Amino acid sequence: MRPKVLQRFQPELVEESELHPLFINRNSPAYATYDKWLLFITLLLTVFGALMIYSSTSVITPTLAKKGVITEFYYFKRHIFTIFVGLVFLFFTYKLGPFYLKKMALPLLIFSFLLLILVFLPGIGVSAGGAKRWIRLWPSTFQPSELIKLSMVIFLARYMSDPNYRADSFVSFIKPVFIMMLFQAVILKQPDFGAAMSLAFITFAMLFLSGIRLRYLASLSVLAIPILFKLLMEPYRFKRVTCFLDPWKDPEGCGFQLIQSFIALGSGGLTGIGLGGSKQKLSYLPEPHTDFILSIIGEEFGFIGVSIVMALFLFLFIKGISIANKTKDRFVYYLAMGISLMISLQVLINFAVAAGMIPTKGLPLSFISYGGSSLLVNMIAIGILLNISKGGDDRMIEGINQKLAIRKKARRQIYKKSQFKIHDSESL
Repeated sequence: MRPKVLQRFQPELVEESELHPLFINRNSPAYATYDKWLLFITLLLTVFGALMIYSSTSVITPTLAKKGVITEFYYFKRHIFTIFVGLVFLFFTYKLGPFYLKKMALPLLIFSFLLLILVFLPGIGVSAGGAKRWIRLWPSTFQPSELIKLSMVIFLARYMSDPNYRADSFVSFIKPVFIMMLFQAVILKQPDFGAAMSLAFITFAMLFLSGIRLRYLASLSVLAIPILFKLLMEPYRFKRVTCFLDPWKDPEGCGFQLIQSFIALGSGGLTGIGLGGSKQKLSYLPEPHTDFILSIIGEEFGFIGVSIVMALFLFLFIKGISIANKTKDRFVYYLAMGISLMISLQVLINFAVAAGMIPTKGLPLSFISYGGSSLLVNMIAIGILLNISKGGDDRMIEGINQKLAIRKKARRQIYKKSQFKIHDSESL
């Protein structure tokens, strides 16, 4: 009798005939299709995001004019191009399959780390607002820290699904934590405190899901307090914290953005003032199309509009968890759970920042905010989830195909030998 925990990840046995092309039917694993609701929600959020980006940048304010924006479609057209590229990546990863990702987990992690280093190289790295977080890629830029999150999820899924991984072993716990800290050290040099904290949340959440001992997580959290305190004592970070606690102490300075976000959310009321009617986007709320786009949604669509957006993201998270729970493989389970957590944590942080519940972090709202790096990585993640949602085990199908190929080759050899014997007997 197998333990229930192990039974949870045992793939179901499938007859070869069910996977043979001549015997595929609607009940066959090879016939399974993707989760249409997951794709529909993703596309709905993406289209709504494009609409809100146009709405929040349709008026060329002096702030936008200083950035070289000469047309109301400037950001909208660039975002549409990013959506198109993202859909291509989504289709590619949907076709790729999770077990190819398992083989690519370590190379992808190393590649992501190299991209993270490139931001510091002159001519390749791009600086903005005193930070070096981007690399120059035609026709825009790319933020490697966004790819790091997905790479870490894939790596952790492979690491925790390895037979040698032990949830009760401190060595098994400290290895991925060391890799996480290495990435965080480079990210904090950019600096990008929000991305570093997001990576920590994702890593600890996945380790917790694997059944790691809580005392390991608790002890590391206690040891991290002095480091976190030192980081928060940096002048600009400390100023963010104090302004978060009381933004009205400096309403024209560090508290300005948060106060304007409150005004936008409060002005929307229950139903909002209508699409395109936002006043806060007129140089009042800084960067309304990126980190604080939720405030513009609240102003134009009100509490009901924000609630619908929250419900869509919640449904997306539930679908991801449901897809993970239906899998029979450890790697696929952790991969689906990790992707669901990665997207949902970023959404949760963005919501909390816009509502003034936590200090500003500089994280975009998934699928909605203007930001090509975040959108591309999230599209890749959804493509992986769609592939997993088909169900079945790609390795079983591949194994059956290999067996069929071997049998076909053996039959050809037997046929050739029989033909050779007939030829020899006739010649005699």
